[in-house]
Amino acid sequence: MLEKATFAAGCFWGVEAAFRKIKGVKEVQSGYTGGRVKSPTYEQVCTGSTGHAEAIEILFDPKEVSYEKLLDVFWQMHDPTTYHRQGPDVGSQYRSAIFTHSAHQAELAEKSKKIYTKRFSKPIVTEIVPAGPFYRAEEYHQRYHEKHGGSCSF
Repeated sequence: MLEKATFAAGCFWGVEAAFRKIKGVKEVQSGYTGGRVKSPTYEQVCTGSTGHAEAIEILFDPKEVSYEKLLDVFWQMHDPTTYHRQGPDVGSQYRSAIFTHSAHQAELAEKSKKIYTKRFSKPIVTEIVPAGPFYRAEEYHQRYHEKHGGSCSF
């Protein structure tokens, strides 16, 4: 049975591309979550006024890849110590967040945060919150790097 994981770590294009490479990850989609506007558009999210983060939702097979492994990839792919920012992207829509789908995921996320706190010289600002509605981003955002080339440096 597949499970869900939802992460925000800056611009969703690079985050999506990185998680697609992991064996056991069956599906990844870019979208918006964590805000108060139903069915937001990219243009709305870009204003920072919706409360949503650019995020990815993953379907994974826990028999092939553990949630802990996904958390390790998450912590290593971005800077979780920058508040509402990743590289040149600034705003709450680029925040670092783990959106959990169960009490067990929340427990594992908090445990991993404590482990990774020791690896950074600044405090981690990543929020760990229960997952709410996830709104799939417009089609042109899906598999963006596969369609257009390019990459994000983490």
